[in-house]
Amino acid sequence: MPVVVVANPKGGVGKSTIATNLAGYLASRGHGVMLGDADRQQSSHLWLRLRPAEARGIAGWDVGEGKLAKPPKGTTHVVLDTPAGVHGKLLRKALDMADRVLVPLQPSIFDMYATRAFLDELAHSRAAGQPKVGIVGVRVDPRTIAADKLQEFVASLGLPVLAFLRPTQNYVYLAARGLTLWDVGPGKVERDLEQWQGITRWLEAR
Repeated sequence: MPVVVVANPKGGVGKSTIATNLAGYLASRGHGVMLGDADRQQSSHLWLRLRPAEARGIAGWDVGEGKLAKPPKGTTHVVLDTPAGVHGKLLRKALDMADRVLVPLQPSIFDMYATRAFLDELAHSRAAGQPKVGIVGVRVDPRTIAADKLQEFVASLGLPVLAFLRPTQNYVYLAARGLTLWDVGPGKVERDLEQWQGITRWLEAR
């Protein structure tokens, strides 16, 4: 059962946006998806309560604060949204459970270096044969110098940048309705779906 952990110890980088849309993508592929939320703000849990009954089903995984357990039987794919400041036992347990780790990262020098120790730890875990790790640049135009700097920074750690996601109100609009990019007509979010292709290919790769 694939488990994808969305993590970054810095707050406000888009973890819940990535986690909910990732769950939406997996559900659109016909998988039995469970979305867990270990963040005390419970943003993903709130999003699930907003999700319309007619939308593709995504089950909630009741994850107590600072605690992780095996998901219930019948689940085929798990997405876990983690809190800001994740470290120690919770981080170790999440990494032990994960097949893949997605790290949302903004192209700010402050954000990059605030996340440096965490990325170093992930790079070390990856070298030890643990989860595959991918970086997602968030709120960034891939044509800018900021995107180039982010690419250089992550490349120095030996980690791939899977995608650059633009700042758009589409994510805000959809989140407020419990929806994802895969719950609306493709023509409305075509550019955003294109930007997710690197992430979805990475998820599907063996």
